[in-house]
Amino acid sequence: MAVLEARHESKKRILEAALHVIRAKGYSAMRIEDVCQVAGLTKGSFFHHFDSKEELAIAAADYWSEVTEVVFEAAPYHDPPDPLSRLLGYIDFRKALLKGELSDFTCLVGTMTQEVYDTHPAIREACERSISGHAKTLVADIEAAIRKRGMKPDWTAESLALYTQVAIQGAFILAKAKHGATVAAESIDHLRRYVEMLFNQPRVEKSR
Repeated sequence: MAVLEARHESKKRILEAALHVIRAKGYSAMRIEDVCQVAGLTKGSFFHHFDSKEELAIAAADYWSEVTEVVFEAAPYHDPPDPLSRLLGYIDFRKALLKGELSDFTCLVGTMTQEVYDTHPAIREACERSISGHAKTLVADIEAAIRKRGMKPDWTAESLALYTQVAIQGAFILAKAKHGATVAAESIDHLRRYVEMLFNQPRVEKSR
């Protein structure tokens, strides 16, 4: 049992190191040696758990989903009784996460998607699962906000949930381009204003 636990711990250390290296350098520039150095493990330990750099990247995307799920499930934006307040609270929470270096707050799966979307389909699919899976966590609150306001929009809760990720991932790209979090914070502020306007438009009866 102790050997199994040690193996599990070493795999976790490799995955944690991969998150750090990929967010800082990108998938293409990541070397197995870099990951081993950050993890404090040997290449032999790496190849005990993973056959290749690509296999590690796929596992890292899935691990990223697990790690971030814990963070978002425990976040306070779930507390308000009003579903729109919960949705806006989610956006506020994303802005509050814009702290530290760029690699501390930008998205692992967004970073990899930009690099490998055409060259490594298995990694791309893992990243898509992560992004779309996270977006789905917003759908219930969006649907509840629509019902509460008696809205009959020509868009779906699923499409708005995905759009929040479009805006946030785009904010990360601009933060990298401008090498600072300010533009990302401003972009997320615009996302919040857009969602507020979307749900607070006066109802217009369609002519018969």
